[in-house]
Order: sequence, then structure tokens, then C-alpha cells
Amino acid sequence: MIDVVLYLAGGMLAVAGLLLLYRVVVGPSLVDRVIASDVLLTTLIIVVGAEMAINGHTRTIPLMVVLAVIGILGSVSVARFVQRAPSSSASGGEGEL
Repeated sequence: MIDVVLYLAGGMLAVAGLLLLYRVVVGPSLVDRVIASDVLLTTLIIVVGAEMAINGHTRTIPLMVVLAVIGILGSVSVARFVQRAPSSSASGGEGEL
């Protein structure tokens, strides 16, 4: 019975990963792509944590921490970039950078 649950959870996480990859590639805006990549990193952390729990070891905790730091730094850097980017309606001119 536990094998069925593990295969079902693995399949659900794989489908979520594929859908998130689609959103990262096709996403209509930069913010949508960043959100999808954050959720993809979170899904990857969940997969690594599930593998760690199934096999009963703690060797992959540093990998989980590194993935979390990458997600945080990526989100903060894109948020700062989006905040500083001038919007076309606020600038008033069409040829300005």
C-alpha cells in the first residue's frame, strides 16, 4: 500500500514539475515566469525532502538549503528589477529608456 502512495505522490510531483516548466517557458510576463520558477524550486525541495524521508537519511539537507537560498535571492533580485523598471504610462514619452 505504501508503494502505491509513493508512486502516486511521485507522479503528482512530476506532473506539477512539467506544468511549471511549461509556465516558465510560455509565461506571458516576467513576473509569471518568476513565480513559476519559485514554485518549481519549492517542488524540487519537496522532492528532495521526500527522497530523504523515504530513504531515512539527512545527507541532502545542504542541497535543500542551497535551493532555498537560490529561490530567495532570485525572487528578491527580480522584484528589485521590476520595481526599478519604468512603466510606459508613468514616463510619458515613447522613445525614453
